[in-house]
Amino acid sequence: MNPNWPDSNTFWRDKRVVVTGGSGFLGSFVVDKLRARGAAEVIIPRRQDYDLRDIAAIRRLFADMANVQAPIANCQHYVIHLAAHVGGIGANRARPAEFFYDNLMMGVPLMHEAWAAGADKFIAIGTVCAYPKFTPTPFREDDLWIGYPEETNAPYGLAKKMMLVQSQTYRQQYGWNSIFLLPVNLYGPRDNFDLETSHVIPALIRKCLEAQARGDQEIVAWGDGSPTREFLYVEDAAEGILLAAERYDQSDPINIGSAFEISIKELTETIARLTGFEGKIVWDTSRPNGQPRRKLDVSRARERFGFESQTRFEDGLRQTIAWYLNTPSCAASLA
Repeated sequence: MNPNWPDSNTFWRDKRVVVTGGSGFLGSFVVDKLRARGAAEVIIPRRQDYDLRDIAAIRRLFADMANVQAPIANCQHYVIHLAAHVGGIGANRARPAEFFYDNLMMGVPLMHEAWAAGADKFIAIGTVCAYPKFTPTPFREDDLWIGYPEETNAPYGLAKKMMLVQSQTYRQQYGWNSIFLLPVNLYGPRDNFDLETSHVIPALIRKCLEAQARGDQEIVAWGDGSPTREFLYVEDAAEGILLAAERYDQSDPINIGSAFEISIKELTETIARLTGFEGKIVWDTSRPNGQPRRKLDVSRARERFGFESQTRFEDGLRQTIAWYLNTPSCAASLA
C-alpha cells in the first residue's frame, strides 16, 4: 500500500459522480461500491432521459447537473463512462456499423462535453477488443498500436480506442485529467443471458442448464475450442475502476484483468461440470473462433494504483450460476 494513495473510505465524500451505464452489468457494481464508499452524490443518466448518442442530450445532462445544488460545498465532479453497446461475436458480426457508431458517439462527444463543463476527472472504460489480433501475450499496453484488431469486433474496439487518443490529446493541450482503462472479458451476477447478444460465459451457462433440463445429449459450441481468454469477475473489475479513479492521474492506458488464461474448450468443460451437464460438446467449426489468445499483463495496474483481482475463477463461475438460477428468466427458460 502506497502511503501517498488516498483513503478509499474518505476520497468520495466530496465527489459528485456521473456513472453512464450505471444501471447495467458492470455499472451497477460500480454504483454499489461508490455508495458504500460514501460518495456525495451518484448520478445515473437513464437512456430515456439522455440518449448519449445525441450531443444535445449530453449537453442537457451537464446543464441539468449544473442547475442542481451540490449536496456539500466544493464538490468535485467526476464522470465514469461505462455506457456501451456491447455483445458477443455473433452480435458484432451482424451489426458492426451500430457497434462502431453507437460507441464512438457515446464516448467522444461525452468526454468533450465533460471537459467543456469543467468536470474534474473523466474515467473512460475501453475494451480488450482494442488490442491487435496478433498481440504478443501477455498483452502489454505499449502494444496497442502494433496492428489491426480481430475482425469480428474491430469496429467496437476501435470506437472505444478513440477515447484513449482523446484522453491523451486533451491532457496534452488542456492539462485535463482523464484516464483510460482496458478491462478484459467480464463475467458474474447480473450479466446478460440473452443467447442472441450475450458473451461466452453466460451463453454457455444457459446452454448447459437448458440442455440438462430438456435431457439433451449434446450442446453446440462455436469454433474449435482452441482460443484462450482471460476473464475478470465483475466485482473485481468495479474495484479496479474505483481504485484507478482514486489513485491514477495519467493518460497512459491501463489493463484491468486477472492474469488467468483458459482455453474456450476448458472453459466449456468447466461450465458443463459446474452446471451438471454430462452430455457431449459438439464444436461447430463453421463459426468463428475470434482472437486466438487473450491474456493481459496486469503489472501496470498493480504498480500504479494497487489493483489485483481477488476472485478465483471457479468461485466466480459458481456465484454466477447460482445468481442466474434464481432469476425469473432462468425459471422460464427451464420450465
